[in-house]
Amino acid sequence: MTTTESGFDLAVIGSGSAAFAAAIAAVGHGKRVVMVERGTTGGTCVNVGCVPSKALLAAAEAHHRAAAAARFPGLAAAAIPVGFAGLIGGKDALVGQLRTEKYTDLAADYGWEIVHGTATFTGTTETPALDVALNDGGTRRIEAAHYLIATGSAPWAPPVDGLEQAGYLTSTTAMELDVLPESMLVVGGNAIGLEQAQLFARLGTQVTVIEALDRLAPYEEPEISAAIENVFANEGITVQTGATLTSVRTENGTRVAAVRTRRGEEIELRAEHLLIATGRRPVTSGLGLDSVGVKTGTRGKVVVDDYQRTTNERIWAAGDVAGGPQFVYVAAAQGTLAADNALTGAERTLDYTALPRVTFTSPAIAAVGLTDAQVAEAGLRCDCRTLPLEHVPRALANRDTRGLVKLVADASTGRVLGVHVIADGAGDLITAATYAITAGMTVDQLAHTWAPYLTMAEALKLAAQTFTADVARLSCCAG
Repeated sequence: MTTTESGFDLAVIGSGSAAFAAAIAAVGHGKRVVMVERGTTGGTCVNVGCVPSKALLAAAEAHHRAAAAARFPGLAAAAIPVGFAGLIGGKDALVGQLRTEKYTDLAADYGWEIVHGTATFTGTTETPALDVALNDGGTRRIEAAHYLIATGSAPWAPPVDGLEQAGYLTSTTAMELDVLPESMLVVGGNAIGLEQAQLFARLGTQVTVIEALDRLAPYEEPEISAAIENVFANEGITVQTGATLTSVRTENGTRVAAVRTRRGEEIELRAEHLLIATGRRPVTSGLGLDSVGVKTGTRGKVVVDDYQRTTNERIWAAGDVAGGPQFVYVAAAQGTLAADNALTGAERTLDYTALPRVTFTSPAIAAVGLTDAQVAEAGLRCDCRTLPLEHVPRALANRDTRGLVKLVADASTGRVLGVHVIADGAGDLITAATYAITAGMTVDQLAHTWAPYLTMAEALKLAAQTFTADVARLSCCAG
């Protein structure tokens, strides 16, 4: 039996950050909202993405530091044994707490209903509706003035011979293991692959990373790639760059990966588990988008304009499903934008010029703005400087000078166009860089802006000073 309910101003498919941001904005405008979620409330970030992965990364970092301290006389007691199942249990408890406080309870506080079921568009382009196959049986039809697609993305695996039969982990399922693997092959050397590789290696797994391009972190500056490769080498993580996974098979429970190296050689790598970290794809299958005139593009993304409107004027999309930068803060901003534009005619857009990103390795990788190569491609003359952390007092005090700060500037105007960092606390430093680029600051202005001594953010000022001075000849406290 199908029941029909109408009168909603906004019906949202999904319950992640884009969905919740849109719903909160809509309620703030005095509108009536309903949300449909086929799985677990909260979406990728809180359930299987940012929150659980960073919780485990923090635990792995603590274990790594304790183990390092134990190598020094008198500090052996610092090496705390890690129970992997206990770490997973702690992670699950944190996820459950945040899911309740920041999603389930929040929806109740704001007063919108979360319908648990699978939504499919029905009707016509002019009169779209949602048919929801309820998880507990039955069907419910939902009619609204506007609809938001916020179904997110899911891990994607390349078509490799034998991969499906052999079985593999994703960044989601790897964090659900209850036994720490003895060995692991990680395919993919970008953000997710780097984080997962270091996480498991620091807990005691023997890890090898396979990256098809010629360096780890291939979309970062080459100096950043070289630095993280050195970190991995020092931590015993094997790296194969310029290497392609060609086939997989199992032998006595072990994954055997055939890999073609950059020299064209075929080698075999063996491990207990194979983790595929080759990216994510928008989740649009089964939504019935064609029936209501919503176009999809490359890799299944929903095509939207600058206002987050799809090719149907009553249907909007936000977050990973719309094919933009896959960050939770972008999804939230797009969700709010879509609600404002749909329900109030705001006609707002977002500026992604100074969009920061962070990879939570240790040391962390962070960047904002353009790379050296992108500036050249734009036809601008680039003036770049790189500051090793050995010239940063905070890094010296921490006894950790692994990393650098690179500033990319317009040679004609001195305006800062990009900042790229690998350092402890890089995510906090890049926030200051984001403000500098947003404000249109020049290198000279940055060099003469106040920066508190013995902070990692001071590295930004010191890097700017390298354009006109030799920072090695400056007093540590008189920059």
